[in-house]
Amino acid sequence: MKITVIGYWGGYPAKNEASSGYLLEYGDFRVLLDCGSGVLAQLQNHLKPEELDAVVLTHYHPDHVADIGVLQHAVFIQQILGSKKRTLPIYGHDLDSSEFNKLTFKEVTKGISYSADEPLTIGPLTFTFMKTNHPVPCFAMRVEAGGQAIVYTGDSSYMEELGEFAKGANVLLCESNFYGDMDGTQAGHMTAREAGTVAEKANVQLLLLTHLPHFGELNQLKKEAAEKYGGEIAMARSGLEYQL
Repeated sequence: MKITVIGYWGGYPAKNEASSGYLLEYGDFRVLLDCGSGVLAQLQNHLKPEELDAVVLTHYHPDHVADIGVLQHAVFIQQILGSKKRTLPIYGHDLDSSEFNKLTFKEVTKGISYSADEPLTIGPLTFTFMKTNHPVPCFAMRVEAGGQAIVYTGDSSYMEELGEFAKGANVLLCESNFYGDMDGTQAGHMTAREAGTVAEKANVQLLLLTHLPHFGELNQLKKEAAEKYGGEIAMARSGLEYQL
């Protein structure tokens, strides 16, 4: 598997960048995890939107789904211009029916619901989901194929259960929206130290900090995570690729 950071900012994108979006590739199968503001523009540095095989969403806050509408229109327009007509599946939870219903657009995209109750097979990938602590329903996801695993926390305040959910993962893509001396509980976000704690409990190979704040010195996040986790730590940045 290969994961590429398309966007990584929390809340809204920084200038010329994007909020949450991650491209996951396994062989020639390509899945976009979240599709926040600015993601469509950045995604085209790596592939054409109509080349995606699936999209999987953690939740429906705008910094994670703002570009779904423009992705739908990009695929639609390319089909009109002659690209192969196929329906792009967009997976999301159905706990917010009005938002879930937006995932289906003509015959261009189709919304498909997932739940934490059972694994989901998408192409060659197996997804399992866990509900997180966030002001709206949100799900972390574990993606497995070929004996490898990537875990993406989505948005969440600290949960002991995340350590078990991410157990032994090659990559933990973990939100780190707050600094160590802050409390993100009510906002539904983690500090860098909490991200490090999850990575240490899970014994992952790489902790990739993402959903980063627009304030403070970002390198401090890595230092704080290292207080709790002794393994490899990286900071998300646009275009960062990690090949498992």
